Amino acid sequence: MRKYDLVIEPDLPPVDHPLPDLPEGEDLWIFGYGSLMWRPGFDHKGTADAQVYGYHRSFCVSSVVHRGTREKPGLVLGLDSGGSCRGKAILCPSDIREPVIDYLYRREMVTRVYVPKMVQLKLLDRDERVTALTFVADPKHEQYCGRPTIEEAARIIASASGRGGPNKDYLKSTVDHLDEFGIADGPLHKILALVEG
Repeated sequence: MRKYDLVIEPDLPPVDHPLPDLPEGEDLWIFGYGSLMWRPGFDHKGTADAQVYGYHRSFCVSSVVHRGTREKPGLVLGLDSGGSCRGKAILCPSDIREPVIDYLYRREMVTRVYVPKMVQLKLLDRDERVTALTFVADPKHEQYCGRPTIEEAARIIASASGRGGPNKDYLKSTVDHLDEFGIADGPLHKILALVEG
């Protein structure tokens, strides 16, 4: 049997949150809509183009650590309610399912602004529906910032910076990877045009 690898980032503290109720011994689909698409951090069986309905990709989360500070927050992506979102479905092998979930909780839930949720995905290359784990923005959390206009988002992103570097680098990297994957996201491209203009 193949052994799969997991990349644990050393500075991520454990998160006390229950694991999702999953069937014994099954591989787990995980839906990525941001950096998970190109930097999952764990070995996997493959990826597929996927669409989730009922949520859309949005700069709806204030970043006070990685791309901003408490004094000058930046913006990072979340899944917000309404519409749909195209991203990548990543197939996690069953034998590392629990440590991968633990790793993702540590990575995505440092401040609890993201909530783990099982959602229905459509795998676009095979017209198949699967259930997947993803992380949605919690509208009740203090870092949830709703839906800033394109102009507001561009103004915030242009000047914010945090532990992970300038906020505009995060935006540029995201748009570059979306372009590479052939995923059209008009609002993000418009924000980048304003930031670079």
